[in-house]
Amino acid sequence: MNRIDIMQSQNFEFLRDTWPELASLAGFAERYVQADPQSAHTKLRNFAERCVDIVYSELSLPRTPLSKFIELLSNDAFAAVTPKVVIDKLHAIRIHGNKAAHGDPVTEQSAQWLLKEAFDLGRWLFITYNNGDIATINAFEQPKPSQSAKADYKNEHKALLEHYAKQEAQMQALLAELTAEREKATQRQHTEAELTQLKQKAAYKGQQVVNELHFDEATTRKQLIDLQLAQAGWEIDNTHHVTLEEKVLYQPTPSGEGYADYVLWDDNGKPLAVVEAKKTSVDAEKGRHQAKCYADGLEKMHGQRPVIFYTNGHDIWIWDDHQEQNYPPRKLYGFYSKSSLQYQVRQRIERKPLNSVSVKTEILGDRLYQHEALKRICERFETKQRKALAVQATGTGKTRLSIALTDVCMQAGWVKRVLFVCDRRELRKQAKNAYSEFLSAPITILTSKSVQDSHNRIFIATYPAMIRLFEKFDPGFFDLIIADESHRSVYNIYGDLFRYFDALQVGLTATPVEMVSRSTCQLFGCDFKEPTCNYTLETAIEEGYLVPYQVVKHTTKFLREGIKGHALTAEEIAELEDKGIDPNSLDFDAQEIDRAVYNKDTNRKILQNLMENGIRQADGQTLGKTIVFARNHKHAKLLESLFDELYPQYGGKFCHVIDNYDPRAEALIDDFKGLGSNDQLTIAISVDMLDTGIEKFL
Repeated sequence: MNRIDIMQSQNFEFLRDTWPELASLAGFAERYVQADPQSAHTKLRNFAERCVDIVYSELSLPRTPLSKFIELLSNDAFAAVTPKVVIDKLHAIRIHGNKAAHGDPVTEQSAQWLLKEAFDLGRWLFITYNNGDIATINAFEQPKPSQSAKADYKNEHKALLEHYAKQEAQMQALLAELTAEREKATQRQHTEAELTQLKQKAAYKGQQVVNELHFDEATTRKQLIDLQLAQAGWEIDNTHHVTLEEKVLYQPTPSGEGYADYVLWDDNGKPLAVVEAKKTSVDAEKGRHQAKCYADGLEKMHGQRPVIFYTNGHDIWIWDDHQEQNYPPRKLYGFYSKSSLQYQVRQRIERKPLNSVSVKTEILGDRLYQHEALKRICERFETKQRKALAVQATGTGKTRLSIALTDVCMQAGWVKRVLFVCDRRELRKQAKNAYSEFLSAPITILTSKSVQDSHNRIFIATYPAMIRLFEKFDPGFFDLIIADESHRSVYNIYGDLFRYFDALQVGLTATPVEMVSRSTCQLFGCDFKEPTCNYTLETAIEEGYLVPYQVVKHTTKFLREGIKGHALTAEEIAELEDKGIDPNSLDFDAQEIDRAVYNKDTNRKILQNLMENGIRQADGQTLGKTIVFARNHKHAKLLESLFDELYPQYGGKFCHVIDNYDPRAEALIDDFKGLGSNDQLTIAISVDMLDTGIEKFL
């Protein structure tokens, strides 16, 4: 293990013998504190992650593959054996490290503070899990800045960073090797009784060590809350925005006074929110009553009831108990920004019952099932439910339903900003066009600059784009989120989006209700197989809004039966032997042929059959718009070239590959719809880009 001696540390060498990677990671952070605070934050986050990995490994705690850091910290099994103040310190490093990783500005001051927090974590781990002696650990010393003359500092700074970069590359390789070695070392299975005893001992000793080290829980908690408020745009040092230990009258105390931990103020001098902080050893819920007392007092003093937040540093709850909102408390991922709180307060005056406004008639027309779906979602929202799931067959107007819901919620003053998310760029474009057609509210494609957007009301984004950007917004930025194609992958891959934002949320899916996953129903607040509304394919066909699909099978002998040497005709055997191929060596079943062999002749027959027997347009002559799904990009290009070979008279304009490999994909889709420069494009060959179809043709 001593070979991981890549970066000596000033304060962490006591960890070197047992966990050399921790000593080296901390050593990097110490070196980077002044020269590169961003990298220091990142290294400290790595340090914290390794500390957590060690606890999981030592106690064989259960964890799912590819668990995120926050999930490991929130795991009940980990919380049961780790003191709350230690988890606080880990969260502080996690949050700051995330900021640095996302390119947000960080300071040397915060890096210095986190370095001390990491030192405390190292001491706790060393004594708890290595039976270390506290007397062997020297007092912490802040890393000293370079003493070089200003003229030499730039050159020295650059050379140091280059040197550290080389050492980091070595570190990563050795970390991977060390992880593999530790996994082998911990493969011995403990009995259930042994594991229980280990965990009980660790929990007891962990708390004992915290007491022995005199961890300053209040400072760590305050730093966490200050950080999370700052992330939402609150200026902690500006007393016009935030006051600490604010004196509040009308309290149930002998003096009739109390002191609120934080009050967040509006520009007009009225309180927007009160924040009550409790010890991490106390459930955040226990701050609820105290916060309500402060809200009562502030309302009497200023004539405006503040929104209530209560927190223990990492669990944050919001409770707007004003009679016009009156939602029960709910857990948040962060504090609201000032603009989000201002709108929350303004809604108390502006909000009207959803059934008191009417949707624009041209959006839903006379389709009764759409009006029924809209009514059910609105009724759900009126009963203080914040989520809904709409199941509608493809082609029955899910996008129009989302536009109608947006229209009603905006008219009634329930929402200011709406986010519509879908799973690909073409659907994003279709949604933007559809919203623009029916609503006058400003619409934009969401980007990183949207965080400061005070003009647009409707934001359209793809899931991949949103997952990269969502933490740049405060949890209250959007008031309504509509998720298109809400199937299993939304929960599995993009579930964090819906857990992060504190908005009304509606999932839209065409997946038949019996196939909608339990997790998707839970994500949108519905019981399994009981969505808010359901309009099936069968009902849509019966009512004349859709036509039944027809399956026509066209295949070849090879695709049906595969290629078997013993089953070939005498002519086929002779042809193979003439080419020097032994017929007895051929043994491919049908599945292998379909998966691996792109036989040109077979693909020619498929294209010829389409051109001869495909569904015609109204003139009875012209082939109807057709999507061909290829196995992959290579197969798609083969089909395109074979079509051009078979039908050169179309001049390469009739059939095109449309997939993510082509930067012109969106223009080609417009051509396919009849909206672009090539109105001859009739056959679109795709892999997965068009598997939800094309909205309409002109």
